[in-house]
Amino acid sequence: PQAAAGRGITQYVHVGAGFDSFLWRRPAWAEGLQIFEVDHPATQQLKRECLQHCGIAEPEGVHFVAADLSEETLQSALARSPFQPAQPTFFSWLGVTVYLTREANLATLRAIASSAPAGSELVFTYVDEAVFRPENPGNEAFDKLRSSVSSVGEPFLSGFDPATLAPVLLQTGLQLIENLDREQAVVRYDPVDANGLRKGNAGYMAHARVVSAAPPAA
Repeated sequence: PQAAAGRGITQYVHVGAGFDSFLWRRPAWAEGLQIFEVDHPATQQLKRECLQHCGIAEPEGVHFVAADLSEETLQSALARSPFQPAQPTFFSWLGVTVYLTREANLATLRAIASSAPAGSELVFTYVDEAVFRPENPGNEAFDKLRSSVSSVGEPFLSGFDPATLAPVLLQTGLQLIENLDREQAVVRYDPVDANGLRKGNAGYMAHARVVSAAPPAA
């Protein structure tokens, strides 16, 4: 989002924020942003209670939007907040798509494209859908993680094909700008292994730009 802020983005929407701590480690370049954390009511309440218990104050310019996006649209959720749909916005959607069906992922992408004007941006993570095919060669690390999350009731459900992601995004109103595999992401964001990022052949990080409001699903 730093580069996006330099391009005039004024709002940052973190979809499925979970226990991310960006709000409390916000760098100087993000001080002027209005930040919206959208998450399931139970998760968001627990996060805020934990912060209160630790005596950590909630920063100014931050808006918590409790929403079950399986029950309502992103637009509806944001409409209950000070979010300005005419203002350029940066959306972050990290570590979520693999837990949703393809239909739910496409619906969320359409919702993001319809929530802010052209030029708004999105970064999201996904896995190569090939890992779900029975004939795909085993990926030991991925299979171990997949088994672990499934055992606690949060199974991996879907991914995208990196080779066809661009046309798929266009159908939702988004233009693919960049599509980093795990190795490329590690080289860019952790070249000296300061954060312990690990290479893998299943995870991807995509950067897209809103080009139009998405058409309704057929």
